[in-house]
Amino acid sequence: MAIPKKGSRKIIVNNEKYKWLIRKKGTYSQTVFGNGKLHIAIELEENPGASLFIISDRNHPNDIETKSVNPIKPSDISNWILQAYDLGWNPSNMGNPLQTRIINGKMELV
Repeated sequence: MAIPKKGSRKIIVNNEKYKWLIRKKGTYSQTVFGNGKLHIAIELEENPGASLFIISDRNHPNDIETKSVNPIKPSDISNWILQAYDLGWNPSNMGNPLQTRIINGKMELV
């Protein structure tokens, strides 16, 4: 599934252009149960293939347990893209999204 242009942000990592998106409206489980984490989708800007889906280690701002917001920065996205390559992500190949999560700053497969 392609990431819409509206609401997405652009980033360049190793001379490759990507777009990324954090869903603005939290899902029910992200806002009510007290364990909602931000979800990020990343793909190539031009000719996207397999997307990268990340369950971050940051609480969703609308989560009832969130006391302070720790935003996702472009440097986080860049770092996670590089980690995804180490896990075998090939964003130009068609296929299922690579589903990952961040634990203690390190990306792992879900």
